[in-house]
Amino acid sequence: MRSDADTRKIHGPALLIKDRNYLSIDNVLCVRCLSWPPQAADWPTRYRNYGWPDSATVDRVVSNGCDVVQVAHRQCRHDEWKNKHQWRLSFSRAEIVLLNSWMSVQQIVYHMLRVFVKTKLLKDSDSSETLSNYHIKTFMMWACELKSSTFWTGDLNLIRICVKLLHTLSVWLSDTRCKHYFINICNLMDNYFGMETIASQLKSLGKEWLSAWFVCNYIQKCSMRCPDSVSSLLSDVSTNKKLQNAVSAVVDWRLNRNTVLVDMWSELCLAEWLFTFGVSKFSLTVRSCICCMTELPKIYAPLTAYFTAVAFLHVAYKISKTGFTDDLMDVLATLVGQFTSTRRRRSQWSSNSLSQQPTLSATDLNASELVELLQRSAVEHMTTYRQLEARDFGSVATIATTDFEALYAYKHGNYQRCLQLSTQNVHRLLYAVYMPKFATFPELIIQLLDDDIVSLTALILIVNPECRDTPVNVLISQLTLSLYLMTQCQLKLCHSVTSLAQILHYIKVAQRKLPVDDTLDHLTLTLIKRKVLARLSVF
Repeated sequence: MRSDADTRKIHGPALLIKDRNYLSIDNVLCVRCLSWPPQAADWPTRYRNYGWPDSATVDRVVSNGCDVVQVAHRQCRHDEWKNKHQWRLSFSRAEIVLLNSWMSVQQIVYHMLRVFVKTKLLKDSDSSETLSNYHIKTFMMWACELKSSTFWTGDLNLIRICVKLLHTLSVWLSDTRCKHYFINICNLMDNYFGMETIASQLKSLGKEWLSAWFVCNYIQKCSMRCPDSVSSLLSDVSTNKKLQNAVSAVVDWRLNRNTVLVDMWSELCLAEWLFTFGVSKFSLTVRSCICCMTELPKIYAPLTAYFTAVAFLHVAYKISKTGFTDDLMDVLATLVGQFTSTRRRRSQWSSNSLSQQPTLSATDLNASELVELLQRSAVEHMTTYRQLEARDFGSVATIATTDFEALYAYKHGNYQRCLQLSTQNVHRLLYAVYMPKFATFPELIIQLLDDDIVSLTALILIVNPECRDTPVNVLISQLTLSLYLMTQCQLKLCHSVTSLAQILHYIKVAQRKLPVDDTLDHLTLTLIKRKVLARLSVF
């Protein structure tokens, strides 16, 4: 098995709420290998002159093992059978550990090299098939191992470091060699052609030219995310002093706490969508539950509560469709901490996760009672998660912490309570810049809503079945959902014309503030408007 290209895991669309930048999804079948592969047996023990990676990092890499993924070798992709059935080793877990152990200067240099290769070399040549981000990653890992610490910090000049590394890369390209970092008998550039031109370009690079290129193509693009008062400084960098002032302003803005928190919260939104998408598409297993409950606290501790809520709703949804199977019993027992490996026996569990319920047997509850118990516990976990999310990110995002409580009240016909919560949430969210969004998968809010929202989601899927994998089409904002619940409750409680007319104003505000490509949001707002107008026409 070869491992000579960048192995891609499942990547969800980058849910950057403000910028609306979305990445595509690339699904790859993956099998976890808990032991370190014999093909890379010499990697942990090989001699390293400069102590990178250190022994603790090496031990952590080895203990994480690797993966085997269904990705064919580049030269085999023309063969239909091999392209479908060939597998290879993936060291992406090891690479994450190693990249996180880099010094800041090494991480910055790596990013700069990737930007340069992608936007300059690949754009100006026919090398897109032969030089990838994975080559740069591999090259950089070798550089960190083979270069002393003084190379990186002795004379801290990013352009100098990049020029020297690009010159070294030109030699690699001339010799068509790029040893795999873990399996060094594997050459990532074997039988590659057309690299002489790129090698010549890299060899001729100088500090002055590269400095000018980075200012125009790297720093100025970074400054576009800054306020005008900052980005305008890059319009005139005719002197070193002006350039230094402009760059300092960009750096100061980027290090601002709110900016960092916005980025972190955007990544958290992405993680939420990915978990829900994964559960919906692939279903839960005992192994995936254990993996999530083990790994999520390492990312952001409250995500455990979010995952538990989604998992409970997933099990509730499955039970309502297929009944309480042995597989669901094992998953549920795992979630509450008492997994039993023996199937087809009557398991018992007790847990605070299930709303302080007494010890219950699967046979003591009928399906509807168990679904209700799971939904109620999911709402409690999601409310806890919202409260923690608001605590940590409330300074940059407007987060309604009672959205799932309102949903649960609506489902159970407690319209007065739902109206109270939803009205509070609408007032809180109406002029918010950032707010949470829901994924309208069956495992999440769909089972807590009525047929209208289900029908709208289904309509989108009928028109374009592929849109389920694109979050913008299956997401609904907290504001839109709160407006919908508020409207439905007022209609059911027969509220006055004045109250209903106020909702029309809220709809106008929401339609202006929500991006036009938020399909489900705008369809729902249109539905709300028609419901209100229909009722007003009766009076």
